[in-house]
Amino acid sequence: MVIVQFFPPPLDNSGDPCYWICTPNTMDSDAGVTRHLQSDESTDSTNGSSQLRHRTHPQSTDGAGGDNGAAPLWDSAGRRPRSISKYGSSAKAPDDDNVFYVNDDNYGAFTAGRDYEPIYITHKYTEKEKETLAGFESLDYLPPHSHVYKHWIKRQMVSRLQLDRWLMMGMIGFVIGLMGFFMHQLIEQIVDFKWDTIEDLIDDENMGLAWLFSVGYSVAFVLFSAALVIFWRPSAGGSGVPEVTGFLNGTRIRHIFSIQTMVAKFFSCVAAIGSGMPVGPEGPMIHLGALVGAGVSQFRSETLNFKLPFFERFRNSEDRRNFISAGAAAGVASAFGSPIGGLLFSMEEVSSFWTTTLSWQIFFCCMVSTFTTDLFNSAFEGFRYMGDFGQFKTMRYILFNIDKGVDVNILMFIPTVLLGVLGGGFGAFFTILNLKVQRLRKRILSGMTVKWKQSIVRLAEPAILMVLVATASLFLPDAFSCTQYTCVPPNSTEIREGCINSTTSPYHVDIGAVVPYTCPSGSIYQQNGTWATNGTYSELASLLFGTTEQAVRLLFSRSTHVMFNYGALSVAFVFYYLFTCLACGTALASGILVPMLLIGGIYGRMVGLGMVSLFGVHTDKTSYWKWMDPGAFALIGAASFFGGVTRLTMAVTVIMMELTNDVQVLLPVMVSVMVAKWIGDFFTHPIFHAVLEMKCIPFLESDPRVTIMGKSIKLELYTVKNVMTSPVVTVCERASVQELAAIMLNTCHGGFPVLHIKANGKGRFIGIITRLELMVLLSKEDLFEESDGNGPSDISHDVNWVEFEELLIDKLANPEAKADMLKRYIEEDRYKNKYLDLTYYYNQSAFSIPEQFSLQRTYVLFRTLGLRHLTVVDKHNEVTGIVTRKDLMGFNMVERLSEVMQVELDKLEHGTELQHSDDVGVAGDPDSVVLNSV
Repeated sequence: MVIVQFFPPPLDNSGDPCYWICTPNTMDSDAGVTRHLQSDESTDSTNGSSQLRHRTHPQSTDGAGGDNGAAPLWDSAGRRPRSISKYGSSAKAPDDDNVFYVNDDNYGAFTAGRDYEPIYITHKYTEKEKETLAGFESLDYLPPHSHVYKHWIKRQMVSRLQLDRWLMMGMIGFVIGLMGFFMHQLIEQIVDFKWDTIEDLIDDENMGLAWLFSVGYSVAFVLFSAALVIFWRPSAGGSGVPEVTGFLNGTRIRHIFSIQTMVAKFFSCVAAIGSGMPVGPEGPMIHLGALVGAGVSQFRSETLNFKLPFFERFRNSEDRRNFISAGAAAGVASAFGSPIGGLLFSMEEVSSFWTTTLSWQIFFCCMVSTFTTDLFNSAFEGFRYMGDFGQFKTMRYILFNIDKGVDVNILMFIPTVLLGVLGGGFGAFFTILNLKVQRLRKRILSGMTVKWKQSIVRLAEPAILMVLVATASLFLPDAFSCTQYTCVPPNSTEIREGCINSTTSPYHVDIGAVVPYTCPSGSIYQQNGTWATNGTYSELASLLFGTTEQAVRLLFSRSTHVMFNYGALSVAFVFYYLFTCLACGTALASGILVPMLLIGGIYGRMVGLGMVSLFGVHTDKTSYWKWMDPGAFALIGAASFFGGVTRLTMAVTVIMMELTNDVQVLLPVMVSVMVAKWIGDFFTHPIFHAVLEMKCIPFLESDPRVTIMGKSIKLELYTVKNVMTSPVVTVCERASVQELAAIMLNTCHGGFPVLHIKANGKGRFIGIITRLELMVLLSKEDLFEESDGNGPSDISHDVNWVEFEELLIDKLANPEAKADMLKRYIEEDRYKNKYLDLTYYYNQSAFSIPEQFSLQRTYVLFRTLGLRHLTVVDKHNEVTGIVTRKDLMGFNMVERLSEVMQVELDKLEHGTELQHSDDVGVAGDPDSVVLNSV
């Protein structure tokens, strides 16, 4: 329900202020919105006149009008509700979205706009999912520009060079770099012990005991990893990239930046990857980096209950979000050893607000993070000091170092385009399959009403998956015959078996990199300048044993043309594709970035092997065909799958260059990534954005995409009035305490326009104030002023009574006590003449736009400035509506604009000549919106 306050508010017989109650009348089942009677459009039942209804969109917590599931103004007995939400939400967001699922998902498996959704298709939400969207509150990027804020700014010490900001960026980078070092060292210790033990047992021909150890060891770590997430911190599950992206886009997501989440995320990720699950640490490192940026920059902790008197000027929404962006970028830099790639990843995927100055600062943060990780890696291996502190060794410094490049040939772009097509197709199918699996998982778990059974199932899922992975890794290689080592002998161009390498040819198979498995190791001897052997190795075991990073190094290796054949590569592709897809979304803190490189590297090497099969091996440095190296195509394939899943372009290209040190294949990588993006966009949204949509986290894309009846809509032909919410709940600049208390109790809106009452009794928009700010002010009875009813009192107001930091809360500490306080204000007569002066506390720089403002430009303005509320005013600067994040989401604009177009079509069908109309957003020609907007 919506309350519309009159200014000044009329009084009823008891002397209390009156409110006009707008009661829901009908529900539009197609559009999913509620119609309300507006105060001046009610029906006169005596004369039988028709109802005139004003279209009102159900509003979330951020809006100042509409309900969308909010508590009604009156309960069934006609009493006002006497409760208040901890977060002020009109609908509660899921505590654990991994077990939450709506019960009205009746869409088909391949309905356009669900899991299958080309980039130009607007995502479709069910009615329950729209209610879930309303449970998330939005955030302003900029702090409120109030008098108390300006007073707080004056007290902050700011150096001309802002050295404190650079120091903070360096501190964040150092902490993240150190965290990345510890994570990689722990993972290496766990993995090395596992596979060393398994290989020893296999050498002793004790395969049964090797299987028991592999399964028991791996399942123990998986259970530990999952238990941390399930029983302690659900927000630590998954990669965390979608949640960080959603937060930086302007949506508050609870618990993702707590110290408990950081601890659970770190150890869950270490245990999950150490167990041998085909997942990677890069996604969690992005989340951990964001956590460090959010925590270190504030120098305070609610969990540990401390607040240090340092860097206090960074305790505002803008700086905190910038440091979170820097932390996420530094996480990528530490995980990949890619400082520039981390900067671009944060800019292209994670962050929604960017400036040139911020680029420099984040670049410095990424540099410090990479330097710290590499510095400690240079001296320690398995936590053992190696004595080379400060010597950045290539194999430790560059993750997948390529020391033998190939010259690019124009013919190389033919298979490169093919790899781009495969990357886009495989990447899109991976996204769709993963979404289907996650929806099925959520559907099953949500159907369990007993919580402990639900937890047991969630715990058992990764354990069973781990048993399958461990069993397949150990026994699948036994299905393939052993492979002999090969080389190119002197004075020959043909590959010969039984040799390792030759002094006259770069072609080789690194005997220390491949895994013998159960194959005979044989002996090594030299013959005519060639190292020969009668030993053999297992191709599939070389790809399945150890970490995914070790497998990627083998795939990227150069001058190893026939190290792997089609059979081993095909099985490895199915293995990693399937199990990575199934593992992503389980109750583990894990990412999929390195597994994506591995999957793409496998089919890339298969394409390269196909070129070798057709045209032979060319190892001569002067050969025109030397570019046919399967290792080079593996790198290009890895980039294509990375781009096909994430749809990133610049970040993927630079990360691949920094990962491999192979700048020679820069152009082919760029081509494959672009083709993969184009192909993938025909089938799905990027995976991180698709997960945001599945979890019902509000997110505004960089560009609005609205499609109706298969046609893209030109939003410039519509106005903000077509999507705004009205009527609006507003407050006076100097408001009655009882009125404010009633609004707090009876609405769940996140913000309220502030009005200055003019001489004619109408209100002029002067700013906006949030719900939580009002709750803080109402908690301070010392701020209340007496009035004799003849106007405002002459009491001088001390802005120090409520400091700016006191207003920076994101939840109520004790909502029950606050509700009792508000009830007391309403019920006790001594508060009847109490007023609260909001002059010093409302946001004086709140944005407002006229009703005729372009819808396209409204979207750009709202997202670019990171707004939470955008007030709509008429030519007299009187509030007529409000726009929030949910109003500008694609599904809502489709619903609202469809109605506008239907109204125009109805008029055209009845022969009504349309003129310029602000109500429907017509721009001139009567057919302009209907025919020219698509």
